[in-house]
Amino acid sequence: MSFAPGRPAVQVRDLVKRYGRVTAVDGLDLRLDHGQVLALLGPNGAGKTTTVQLCQGLLKADGGSIEVLGADPTGAPDALRARIGVMPQGGGAYPGVRAGEMLRLVAACSARPLDPAWLLDVLGLDACARLPFKRLSGGQQQRLALACAVVGRPELVFLDEPTAGLDPQGRRLVWELIGALRRDGVAVLLTTHQMAEAEELADDVVIIDHGRVVAHGSPVALTANGNDAELRFRARPGMNLRLLSDELPAGYHAAEPAAGRYLVQGPIDPAVLSAVTTWCAGQGALADDVQVSRRSLEDVFLELTGRELR
Repeated sequence: MSFAPGRPAVQVRDLVKRYGRVTAVDGLDLRLDHGQVLALLGPNGAGKTTTVQLCQGLLKADGGSIEVLGADPTGAPDALRARIGVMPQGGGAYPGVRAGEMLRLVAACSARPLDPAWLLDVLGLDACARLPFKRLSGGQQQRLALACAVVGRPELVFLDEPTAGLDPQGRRLVWELIGALRRDGVAVLLTTHQMAEAEELADDVVIIDHGRVVAHGSPVALTANGNDAELRFRARPGMNLRLLSDELPAGYHAAEPAAGRYLVQGPIDPAVLSAVTTWCAGQGALADDVQVSRRSLEDVFLELTGRELR
């Protein structure tokens, strides 16, 4: 692979795309470096698909600039296309073609392809290699689409909902393959509706809504912002919560939502945990199954984009 030193795999600046009176992408910026996974998140209609299609050269922008592997992707020049792998949602294969034939066809278009037989085995597709694409299960179609995206040893991969419809084993296998791509220096732009997937895989997360970036950062940074957190534990039922409230700083809320199961809401730090255990000890009880939970990426996503279904 021939990465340009210091240059990102994808650089988007002030990107704009309109469809008539509708602005699908409105001044969007993002950067994806080699050897990193960027998760592009957003509700339906937020502009994710349009953004990815612009980066792939399938659409022409109405404003701003896009640089993909050091080149303008508009029209997807052959030299650039050969360095990019694409996994479209829905498989993107001919319905009647056999799985093995499809992968070998894609490999034949590459200068240094991976061994198709090896890749079929790695992705658990060797047993169905002779089946037509239309007879594969949804999960098998997804894994074949992923195989087609990576068989050419790309420098940049676009993955659209790569684990949609997969069982837990298939999902974990795909996650491991994406991790291997990162370790090999490949840049991965991932779109997904699964927040846990983005938290697990992404080095960087860009959340967009109405064509604009509404949040950007690592999963850790995005979920660390704000004070929403809670402490849950089990202890003897019916203990005096008023005494616990007296021990906690102002603004905290303590409750017993179910018998013997307690909840403290507010920023959880060592002092708060000490106050809770001291309160329990004062009533002759031991706090058990203590769990601190902070807001997840899904919480952040819903805060920024709303909870209504689109």
